[in-house]
Amino acid sequence: MREFEGRSLEDKCPFCRHPSPKSQEEADRVQMKRVEVNDPVAMRLMGFERQEKEDHDGAFEYYTKAAGLGDVNAHFNLSLLYHEGKGVEKDEKKR
Repeated sequence: MREFEGRSLEDKCPFCRHPSPKSQEEADRVQMKRVEVNDPVAMRLMGFERQEKEDHDGAFEYYTKAAGLGDVNAHFNLSLLYHEGKGVEKDEKKR
């Protein structure tokens, strides 16, 4: 435990234990690295960012990849896109 003296685990990435990014640019680089290695959580978060920017096609793409890798929350987010008809054809049959 001596190695943790004066340091907090909150300063570390919960996935890789590297120091947390100090800037938004660094955080974006780390996120893209995680996307490139098919991290489903990073893909879902990227989809959410795209959706926030009204890029529904991009959000659909990232959510689909994350769902294919087993991310349950990505499945849910995809269902919302279908329900609202954003970036995809609206699913009228299920109403």
